[in-house]
Amino acid sequence: MTEAANPRRPRRGTYRPKPETQALLKVSGNPINGLGETSRRQASPFFWHPADQHPFGELQLVARVSSRKCPGSTEAFSKAYEYPELVTLAETKNMAAPELLSAQMMAFAREHEADGVGIAAMDPLYVFEGYSIADPWVIVLAVAHNYERLKEVPSDETNGVGVSDVGDQYARGTRSSYALANWIRGQGYNASPYPGPMASALLLIPPAITCGLGELGKHGSLISREFGAGVRLAGVTTDMPLVATKPDRFGADEFCMTCQVCTRACPPAAIGDTKQMVRGVERWYVDFDKCIPFFAEAASCGICIAECPWTRPDARPKLLATMAKRLSSDSAKKDAERLVEA
Repeated sequence: MTEAANPRRPRRGTYRPKPETQALLKVSGNPINGLGETSRRQASPFFWHPADQHPFGELQLVARVSSRKCPGSTEAFSKAYEYPELVTLAETKNMAAPELLSAQMMAFAREHEADGVGIAAMDPLYVFEGYSIADPWVIVLAVAHNYERLKEVPSDETNGVGVSDVGDQYARGTRSSYALANWIRGQGYNASPYPGPMASALLLIPPAITCGLGELGKHGSLISREFGAGVRLAGVTTDMPLVATKPDRFGADEFCMTCQVCTRACPPAAIGDTKQMVRGVERWYVDFDKCIPFFAEAASCGICIAECPWTRPDARPKLLATMAKRLSSDSAKKDAERLVEA
């Protein structure tokens, strides 16, 4: 059992959805998500979009009703939906160089609850099908979980600590993204915030990877160098001239190739051992049809990110050191092979 393991959790393969829950999964979500597709395309609206955009609205309701049974979770999540007003754009633009504007923006974000911040140029594939974003830049904000509280997921009717922490971090993302959007608007540039948990136009994990906030883990969530998988994301799009930050490869993807921790910890066995083709990209993928019924009945989940070795504060430095050596060795080997071929 890992340090993060919660003895109340069912282990892999022990979960079976209630018949009434399974009946609400009227169509498979995997084709909607693009599983098996070999061509690139925009992502379709999914489980956390408004119910009229996908066939899983009744399962959304199960998740919401379940979460209300967890002490403190209703209050925590309500704060994630307390959106402040966006200010009017300043009439005069801050004409500083993009490098300075980027530095000022990132400093402001970190001073206003963001634990990590990155910048990526907009890509049409960062926008959900049926939506549009005109801004040329995406700013992604990362807010870190409280690890001790995260270990308590999933919560129940006697302990809402885990679910409440999820709500708390989404609320931080809301406050941080709106504060940053208003700061940018105060500099005379357009800015639109995109916090969770409900989804809108903007995908968050793809630009988060591009801008260096982490790598995609086997569990389908971002793994951060600083916080492991214990992070939530929020976004801001803008036309403020910025400078993109670089991707950060530190070995999480390679580590996931052989690690079995989240795979074994997933009660519905939704996490596979190999990457799959999803909308034209070979990547880690979590089986929607197995994951979502458990998620709905358990009032959120987060087991996989809590159990992830990268999320453990005591393990992460050792993993970073080990993977740095492995990546360096692999790089040296490839350089030698290129010299031989030349």
